[in-house]
Amino acid sequence: MTAHTIIQRIFRPAGAMLLSMAGLLAGCDDAGSSASPQSAQLTPEEIAIRTAPAEQVFQGTLAGQPVHLVVHDCEVLRVRQGPQGRLEWTSVLAPEPYPLPTACERQSLSFDAGQVTARLGRRAFGAGGCCASGGTYRSADGLTWKKL
Repeated sequence: MTAHTIIQRIFRPAGAMLLSMAGLLAGCDDAGSSASPQSAQLTPEEIAIRTAPAEQVFQGTLAGQPVHLVVHDCEVLRVRQGPQGRLEWTSVLAPEPYPLPTACERQSLSFDAGQVTARLGRRAFGAGGCCASGGTYRSADGLTWKKL
């Protein structure tokens, strides 16, 4: 197991917990709010999907199939509706591992000529500039990616 993988396993749950806590704290003032109980119980994935900026989301048709992609923490994730209507994601693209801790410096999705382009860049902690890992990738189906 690489150092990058170990760090991701440590920090991702912490980040998800912080997102969840932020959502709970944001609702503290609204004791009389008319929000549905289900919206108060969003998963960290649902929060990330729903709050992603437009340049980090693709929802459309690729290779004749409907596809919903979101880029989060320099990883392209395929979004699907799971059991009980919950949004779930699975990883379809991540930058190659790097031996030292990194942070996501840049990430975006764009669509052109029937293909999605993902730009991912992770910067090593303590290093200037970008990018220790990542690059530009293209896919015609949202599942198979080619590094440009």
